[in-house]
Amino acid sequence: MVVEIDGIDKEILRFLMEDARKPILQIANKIGISGAAIHQRLRKLEQSGVISGSKFVVNQKVLGYNTMAFVGVYLDKAARNLEAVKELKKIPEVLECHYTTGNWSILIKIICRDNQHLMNLLNTKIQTIEGVSRTETFISLDQQIDRQIQL
Repeated sequence: MVVEIDGIDKEILRFLMEDARKPILQIANKIGISGAAIHQRLRKLEQSGVISGSKFVVNQKVLGYNTMAFVGVYLDKAARNLEAVKELKKIPEVLECHYTTGNWSILIKIICRDNQHLMNLLNTKIQTIEGVSRTETFISLDQQIDRQIQL
């Protein structure tokens, strides 16, 4: 289902995507409508699924997590996907998990303190999951783009 939004909705979303803590009244003043109208539109956007929540972004590097990697996971059988994902959910360093086309069955994004932590995670947690035949790891040297869809 595709939801169509108007220009005012897009403006509201742009302000909130830039800073989700921006006061509603400040947005209302810039757009030229009432705070109540903003609240009403936000409620409509949430109910339609356009907005699925808001969150704080934690700076992982400040907490000592300096190694980000993408790991292609090869499963011995496609039928093992659900089991593997269930086990991957138990690993806190796994930030994202995608069922993919191509050579891998699953692509995961993980965060680690350093390369030693990454190697330990691969050897003792990920590669020991039932059905994982092997992995292929790509370490991210630096994230160049981090954004959401433009409105």
